[in-house]
Amino acid sequence: MFTKFIAAYREELIISAFVIGILFILRLITIVAVRKLGRKSGINQARISLICRYVTGTAVILALIIESFIFGAQFRELIVIFSSVFAVLGIALFAVWSILSNVTSGIIMFFNFPYKVGDKISIHDKDFPVEAIIEDIRAFHLYLRLNNGDLITYPNNLMLQKAVSIVEKDAIEESPRDSNSAV
Repeated sequence: MFTKFIAAYREELIISAFVIGILFILRLITIVAVRKLGRKSGINQARISLICRYVTGTAVILALIIESFIFGAQFRELIVIFSSVFAVLGIALFAVWSILSNVTSGIIMFFNFPYKVGDKISIHDKDFPVEAIIEDIRAFHLYLRLNNGDLITYPNNLMLQKAVSIVEKDAIEESPRDSNSAV
């Protein structure tokens, strides 16, 4: 049974191995570049790992799309499948658009964010002004330690929407530390 499958799809399997190999190499190169950029920029390991998982997920989706073409799927068939999936996802994700906004902001902040863990920042918001030390930057939010020692979470998308200034670089050593903080 297995040998019949290999005999029938020999050419497709060879092309598949080649494509998967190239995508694997591209994924490794991208992950190495992201890790170098993260270390050079002083970004913590948790954020670097998160972006690496995004790269891996994108590579897997790309591999599935390419493999479907290799094994004979027609473009029209894939369009119908993807349009159906995206219609359902669009309706489902409309309810959680703020979560997607925070994840997208987290990715943008990884590549272009002038503030690092340990910096004391001031968020200029007329409704909720904040002066705090960045303790951690996650996919959805930041952990900020207020001057009185309280730990708050602040959504990533608001960090990109509000004016933020650095009060003090790498001030985390001076702040009161919570024993279960995830820095």
